[in-house]
Amino acid sequence: MADCEPIAHQFMDLRVPEYAYMFGFLQADGHLSQQSRQRGRLTVEISARDIGLLREFQKLTPYNSSITERTQSTNFAKAHHSATWTLCSLEARTTLNDLGLPYGRKSTTIAPPRGEFSHRDYLRGVIDADGSVGYTNKGFPFVSLATASTAIATYLGHYAQEVTGAERLIKRNTRDDIHNVLYTKEIAQRLAAHFYYPGCLSLERKHNAAQSLASWIRPAGMERRPPRIQWTPEMDRILLSAPTIAAAAAELGYSNSPCQTRRWKLLHGLAPLPD
Repeated sequence: MADCEPIAHQFMDLRVPEYAYMFGFLQADGHLSQQSRQRGRLTVEISARDIGLLREFQKLTPYNSSITERTQSTNFAKAHHSATWTLCSLEARTTLNDLGLPYGRKSTTIAPPRGEFSHRDYLRGVIDADGSVGYTNKGFPFVSLATASTAIATYLGHYAQEVTGAERLIKRNTRDDIHNVLYTKEIAQRLAAHFYYPGCLSLERKHNAAQSLASWIRPAGMERRPPRIQWTPEMDRILLSAPTIAAAAAELGYSNSPCQTRRWKLLHGLAPLPD
């Protein structure tokens, strides 16, 4: 993680990479609360091993704030050591709320900022808070995000497709009703290198994990997925008019699976119908 001096910019100017990252992290892992007489606070509690990130947030914030540590028993550990950053300024809280950090429960309602912002830095903040970077149990590189927000999951899917060409169907899983967006192998390598560039503000351990993905080499004999299909209006018309998926696939020269997925998107409004 880069050492950051206080930035000579307006607080939470999301065009500044550090603030865009910080806002993404706060949306995913921060909690904004309010009480009577305009009192309230922003709190972020993370593992004490990542306390350096909270110190960077403190440097970026031109308002009084504090960092405290505590150790407590949890369902996952007998002695969990955590660090909490607390910011009480009404002006700061109002700025964050106006940008899209809601008061109270927020997991399903957060969305990317509406104005100008540094896109890859914002998404890195979201991934650092609610995502994972590393290797699967089979030894494949991966970058993933688990989020209850459809807007965030959809935005990551669109952005990653622009960067890598990889398309993902964004839908909630049936077990816990959240979105799990996953990228593996070369796609994960490209995303990790894109998001975790040299000198960026990030969780140090995730930055190190992202850098480690570059060393992976596809084993000899491991098949690659075929190139993504560039669907045209004429191809979509064939998909919709063919009597069966098999007939459409045969006419288009593709397998049944991508044709079935594309037809499902067309019929459910996830892709525009041909004119």
